[in-house]
Amino acid sequence: MPARELQEQLNTLREQLEQNPPLSQEERDHLQDLMTQIDAEIKLEAATNNPNLADGVNLAVERFEVEHPGLAGTLRNIVQTLGGMGI
Repeated sequence: MPARELQEQLNTLREQLEQNPPLSQEERDHLQDLMTQIDAEIKLEAATNNPNLADGVNLAVERFEVEHPGLAGTLRNIVQTLGGMGI
């Protein structure tokens, strides 16, 4: 079930953030916003094709790719799962 995979990936991202990587407050706020949106999609279990969510996660991948490859990898997994859900 893609929703379960997405929840697991979201949990991984939360765990990575709890390790306090060197992020600015703006970066943390951005990731928190994305996680809130992803969590809302999971709770609704809606595959209502929300391209803004996937686009936002893709932008976060690009933003964190160089300095925080672990976060970027988790975000890439989230993008793939969203795609599998039709979002």
